[in-house]
Amino acid sequence: MSDLICPRSPKEIMAGWAYLPRLVDKIRLHLAGRLHADYQPNFLDKGFDKLWFDRSGVKSEDLVAVVKASITDGEVCDWVLRNVKKSDADKASHRDFLFNRGREDDAAIRERLKLRKQEAGLAHRDDLQTFVDFIDADEKRS
Repeated sequence: MSDLICPRSPKEIMAGWAYLPRLVDKIRLHLAGRLHADYQPNFLDKGFDKLWFDRSGVKSEDLVAVVKASITDGEVCDWVLRNVKKSDADKASHRDFLFNRGREDDAAIRERLKLRKQEAGLAHRDDLQTFVDFIDADEKRS
């Protein structure tokens, strides 16, 4: 995958929102025709992308338009601060859910994480307890 450009870690925060910088990166890569095929299946309407849109109340097409019209992350951040009216508690709830996904009592979720680790050759990494941990390891950040 020599043409793979990884978006930022899901742990990055913008305007109080975990995952938003990663989503902005994915949108910018998509708009430039550089979003790797590995990211296409969950782009905007599935997985953690969809989770951010659901939790923030932003429509995906609106954020895409903002990112397309912006040059800097600061412009995107300013738009989010002006237009996304969620409390600090809402943002914290989103962050806590995101950062703990995979630790739930739900056996199916834990099994999915185990399978993803096996597929990526990371089954030996017992320190990868959440999907966010897995993403960072899979993208060679940890």
